[in-house]
Amino acid sequence: MKKVGIIRCQQTEDICPGTADFKAALKGRFAFEKTGPVEIVGFVSCGGCPGKRAVPRAQMMIGRGAEIIVLASCLARGNPIDYPCPHFQKIREAIRKNISPEIEIIEYTH
Repeated sequence: MKKVGIIRCQQTEDICPGTADFKAALKGRFAFEKTGPVEIVGFVSCGGCPGKRAVPRAQMMIGRGAEIIVLASCLARGNPIDYPCPHFQKIREAIRKNISPEIEIIEYTH
């Protein structure tokens, strides 16, 4: 079973407990259809706009065994507030630039 670390939008923390993310990961659905069910080793926020803590948090989860970093749907698609993160591309690029190329990045959860 692959291990993943999920990074979410800090602004959605008080309205979304991540239930859909956990269900999708556990059942191997949506973004996890290719990997099958996964083990979540971390579920953290980006650190607030403009994603100022996303890179060190991705690195921390990799240090704890994550083989895949997942950027939650609240960042990529705006779920549940219907407002995608305007910094999404920069966050993704910064993480990619600062982690091993062997670590996969998935750009949504559900």
